[in-house]
Amino acid sequence: MSQLPAYDPVQSYRWNYEHAPDATAGVDVSTLPGDWSFCGLPVASPLGIPAGPLLNGKWILYYASLGFDVLTYKTVRSGPRECYPLPNLVPVAVDAMNGDEGAVPATGEQTGSWAVSFGMPSADPVIWREDIAETRRRLAEGQLLSVSVVGTIQPGWSIEELADDYALCGRWAAESGADCVEANLSCPNVSTCDGQLYQRPADAAVVAARIRAAVPDRPFMVKIGHMPDRNEAAALLDAIGGIVDAIVMTNSVAASVVDENGQPLFDGARRGICGRATREAALKQVETFASLVRERDLDMKLVGVGGIGTAADVRAFLDAGAESVQLATAAMLDPEVALKIRRDWPAL
Repeated sequence: MSQLPAYDPVQSYRWNYEHAPDATAGVDVSTLPGDWSFCGLPVASPLGIPAGPLLNGKWILYYASLGFDVLTYKTVRSGPRECYPLPNLVPVAVDAMNGDEGAVPATGEQTGSWAVSFGMPSADPVIWREDIAETRRRLAEGQLLSVSVVGTIQPGWSIEELADDYALCGRWAAESGADCVEANLSCPNVSTCDGQLYQRPADAAVVAARIRAAVPDRPFMVKIGHMPDRNEAAALLDAIGGIVDAIVMTNSVAASVVDENGQPLFDGARRGICGRATREAALKQVETFASLVRERDLDMKLVGVGGIGTAADVRAFLDAGAESVQLATAAMLDPEVALKIRRDWPAL
């Protein structure tokens, strides 16, 4: 396992935000042969990181120095939001998930999979807008900065008002220099509608259209959760297919979590399970959406996320129809994972 600094799950989100490691100088980042792009923009490799591990610009520059080329700024809001209390990352003992698990057991051993409980915290917009602008200036050629945004539902709001809040964040992200804007339509840790929009195609279309109008001049994508039903996937595509440039999937597989005595954690609420246990479900979802995109002759890209940790995993997702991939759990556990994938790539 790498000796490089990594996110410390024992410490709070705020502590990790304030103790981001410095970019690592002098690392030998081998070239990944190929002609790579991300939503039509040229990029040095298909290796990216989703919003979860990249708390701020310093975390982004750290992973950019370690072989990742598409970096997604952690989901931001139109106002500050604190993180859920500890624990935020709980290892779980489960081999492979398909979405119908009643509960998964927590474990004291690191298994490559964990339950994630952050709740989409966000810094104040004054802070994140300035941070995004400075981070974009410091990325190297061939590296892209995507910014994940979410609306913050208020009591009594209509879907149009929520869409306006999403769009405001999207416009601010673009004005700050984001190469791409990603709308987070899926957070299993948030029970309000801002965390489950991907499950309601008509509402998702309202939000997507409003953001698209706010950021007409750069790639726009949405991130969705686990959607194993082909008919439901088709309904979502039919609603947003002419609006978005790409779909990022899969944002975890939701399940409740129990301790060693069978007692529920997180007050019995479901949490997103991320990591190795979600790989097969995520790969199957990419295959399903790729088939549906071809059937509809859509000009839409897919970004594969979920359980990816090796060069063989990357190749499997690309072969399934993803244009690029993003690693979260593997990168948090082993910051050198992209360097290893690059070294192993020629052997595939």
